[in-house]
Amino acid sequence: MRPNPFDDAIAFLTRPAWTTPAFWLLLLASIAIALSAWRRAPGQRSLHDAAIWLLRVLVGIMWWQQSLWKIPPDEGGLIYWMKQEVAHAAVALQAAFVARIVLPHIAVFGPAVYAIEVGIGASLMLGLFTRGFAVLGLAMAVNLWLGLYSAPGEWPWTYMFLVVLMALFALDPPGRCLGLDAAWRRRQRSGARLRLLA
Repeated sequence: MRPNPFDDAIAFLTRPAWTTPAFWLLLLASIAIALSAWRRAPGQRSLHDAAIWLLRVLVGIMWWQQSLWKIPPDEGGLIYWMKQEVAHAAVALQAAFVARIVLPHIAVFGPAVYAIEVGIGASLMLGLFTRGFAVLGLAMAVNLWLGLYSAPGEWPWTYMFLVVLMALFALDPPGRCLGLDAAWRRRQRSGARLRLLA
């Protein structure tokens, strides 16, 4: 059977693994946070805020879904793509770093990559510290863009679009629209450094 987005979505939402209930909790929490913000913050009752909420949740789901094939200790897929970066990176220094530092220490870097991607996904779904996690996502997207720039079958613009999207989220944090960032920023009048994350 030819894959299609509907079958893929159903398979993802019903996958028999511990990650499925965790995902559902995040999604339901995101909806509850958005509804609460809609009720409590009249300034966020707009089509714009609802659209930003939906877009950030979709991008968060993408980050969450892409983390699923990197769950430690199974780093096989990650190792394959790291080797692709070694072979096809646009910058020789990046290829050397991955070959000499990352791959030999994949037991450290693999869980770190997984944790960062889960963090980005959860941050975007909940709307919490979205600027900080968008900056992490931006760094990861730049790494992918440069690392897989000339990899066979890869289109460099795919990763550049992810770079652009994460840069937009870093410049204009989407958690301020029906997310926890908006409520958190209202309560935190001091602590400007922490406010930068939201």
